[in-house]
Amino acid sequence: MSVTVRVPAKVNVQLAVGAARPDGFHDLANVFLAVGLYDEITVTESPDGLRVTCEGPDADQVPLDSSNLAARAAIELGRRHGRTPDVHIHIAKDIPVAGGMAGGSADGAGALLACEALWGTGATREELLDICAELGSDVPFSLVGGAALGVGRGEKLTPLDVGGTFHWVFAMAERGLSTPAVFREFDRLTEGTAVPEPAASRDLLDALAKGEPDALAAAVSNDLQPAALSLFPELADTLAAGRAAGALTGLVSGSGPTTAFLVRDAACAEQVAEALRASGTCRSVRVAAGPVVGATVV
Repeated sequence: MSVTVRVPAKVNVQLAVGAARPDGFHDLANVFLAVGLYDEITVTESPDGLRVTCEGPDADQVPLDSSNLAARAAIELGRRHGRTPDVHIHIAKDIPVAGGMAGGSADGAGALLACEALWGTGATREELLDICAELGSDVPFSLVGGAALGVGRGEKLTPLDVGGTFHWVFAMAERGLSTPAVFREFDRLTEGTAVPEPAASRDLLDALAKGEPDALAAAVSNDLQPAALSLFPELADTLAAGRAAGALTGLVSGSGPTTAFLVRDAACAEQVAEALRASGTCRSVRVAAGPVVGATVV
């Protein structure tokens, strides 16, 4: 028997970051939007115990041991329900690896939902979200999808109303960025300054609710962007190229290094994507729209 789950990528339309806490984490106000780039996770009963395989772009960068969030999800669900995680988890990647679009988190959420369906544990939605929060800050949103405000480390979610479809172009960088390294750089850059408490922007939430791309473009923000640009200065050239091509705005997605460009409609998306491909400032370009639903059994 096997179960396949499809899970979307995310873009952070706002990422407000507070000062480092004693536990090393940061309080966040993280406005997530799920977009139509997907990983597919297939879980199959395995007589050989737990194993992970992966295919797709940059699959060679995905860990295939127990550090993979998909493996950790199977282990934790099995622990809670008295199941040995004797499953083969196969990940078909389409979300950029180490790109700030929650590809690893998507795989964790997808494997969790797939194992629950395969084993029939009867786990409640609340339990699944609790496991997701243990796995990582972005994993609960990968399960839920749509649009949401995440607070705490980003794992405490409040669904948000969205009044339309927003169109995006994503430019993939030539190399990845480590999320912990970007947060360390944020701490270095803000050392000795008063870092405000993170809070969601009212203008941004209103723009989402009304489905207005111009208003959203004026309100997007990412407190980690200066740190990402400090570690990867070439991203500034990509941002400039996308804006020059007609994007309403551009920003680093999450901790980067993928850059996200909000555009007015699907036709504009293709125009900006073509210009970015020709710019020589990025490795590849993808077009997607959101919001879309979260992890779904297919």
